Amino acid sequence: MISPSNFAVDIGKTLKPHEYIGMVSREVLDAYLRERASKNGAKVINGATGEKKTLEVDAVIGADGANSKSIDAGDYDYAIAFQERIKIRNDKMMYYEDLAEMYVGDDVSPDLYAWVFPKCDHVAVGTGTVTHKGDIKKFQEATRNRARDKILGGKIIRVEVHPIPEHPQPHPIPEHPRPRRLLGRVAQGGDAAGYVTKCSGEGIYFAAKSGRMCAEAIVEGSENGKRMVDESDLRKYLEKWNKTYWPPYKVLDVLQKVFYRSKPAREAFVEKCADEYVQKMTFDSYLYKRVAPGNPLEDLKLAVNTIGSLVRANALRREMEKLSV
Repeated sequence: MISPSNFAVDIGKTLKPHEYIGMVSREVLDAYLRERASKNGAKVINGATGEKKTLEVDAVIGADGANSKSIDAGDYDYAIAFQERIKIRNDKMMYYEDLAEMYVGDDVSPDLYAWVFPKCDHVAVGTGTVTHKGDIKKFQEATRNRARDKILGGKIIRVEVHPIPEHPQPHPIPEHPRPRRLLGRVAQGGDAAGYVTKCSGEGIYFAAKSGRMCAEAIVEGSENGKRMVDESDLRKYLEKWNKTYWPPYKVLDVLQKVFYRSKPAREAFVEKCADEYVQKMTFDSYLYKRVAPGNPLEDLKLAVNTIGSLVRANALRREMEKLSV
């Protein structure tokens, strides 16, 4: 984790030997999933032929991304993620063998973060924003500058731009990532349902989980194909998803609102990441997708230290404002 002033913190100190965060290339993962689905009886249809066809089905799981058209999901916003795949020298690639980088700061993103993620034989360098989409290339240039020495001499092999679902503002139904995720016998999952966490921007785990939960609800509701499902059967999937994953979503939403709002607050955020108790709580929540129970005494210390960090951040911001006048 790298602050606006380039203060770097290693946030993997508390990981156990069997714990890790995996980095995958989507073209490899997606091909694997398609092949696995096909071997298990799914009929794979190429949707990029330009030819319109109809298909009669009992139910639909809408997994058509952040700009989903499977149902009218209501009003919502989306972020833009811009990413360059960069091939760097083998000696530089070794640096990222067991390491991923997250950069915070107004220069690389006014409301999210930038990253350098290893992808086997190259790195993905990117950034994202909700509020200043038109400036995304400027933020990307700043990200490359922040990581300049580590990717020097690299060759861009692919450029990718993706929409990332964001919660609507103002949020009419707080517990729903999308205002509407279900209509009749059509249910949404993944990015189409808005299942991307605040603060980290992660969505692939929740996409896979929501697809599985929805499929299981259809199998159970249809009694393994003996009856037609209806909206009440699919609603059980939403209820299960909300109960399981709403708490970590809310915690990450609060973190983003508190720590991503200014440069001094981001400095305070990175400072807090140096605390091993914070790292343990963060990784327990991140790896296992639950709000990890804490130690009351350590939680109290954390609260006091966090307030101290924010007070210092606000004091620093006031001093910076004086200098700019």
